[in-house]
Amino acid sequence: MPTVYDVPQDILVNRLVDHLRHVSQVSPPSWSAFAKTGSHAERQPVQKDWWYVRCASLLRKIYVHGPIGLSQLESDYGGRKSVGYFIAHHRDAGGSAVRKAIRQLEMAELVSKQGNKGRVLTPKGVSLLDKKSTEILKELAKSKPELARYM
Repeated sequence: MPTVYDVPQDILVNRLVDHLRHVSQVSPPSWSAFAKTGSHAERQPVQKDWWYVRCASLLRKIYVHGPIGLSQLESDYGGRKSVGYFIAHHRDAGGSAVRKAIRQLEMAELVSKQGNKGRVLTPKGVSLLDKKSTEILKELAKSKPELARYM
């Protein structure tokens, strides 16, 4: 069975975004239209649906690296910040943009907390990502027959 490792990341995240729009527990908070994603960002995100993209990306990242904690996720979503004449330094992403997204995914029963180790995907979440991966690989196999061996 194909998994997340077998399909391109960008296609998988876009498919997950389409799915998450129909999940009632996942919706952008009121502040998401105005807030930056961290101190390293100069402006708020340009994409209107950046909240769904962040949630889909978090699902994939937890699948690949889980169990993973919030501090590691904040570090992963951070970036470089210029500090005057000095060398640019890394800044973590805003914690609220990660925490609220994780909470919504937990309410949708896609992610769960595993003690002190961090967050992991529930069987429902793993099933969702595997199904989307299978759909993507079937479509790619039609255009590229050499990918049919992964089916």
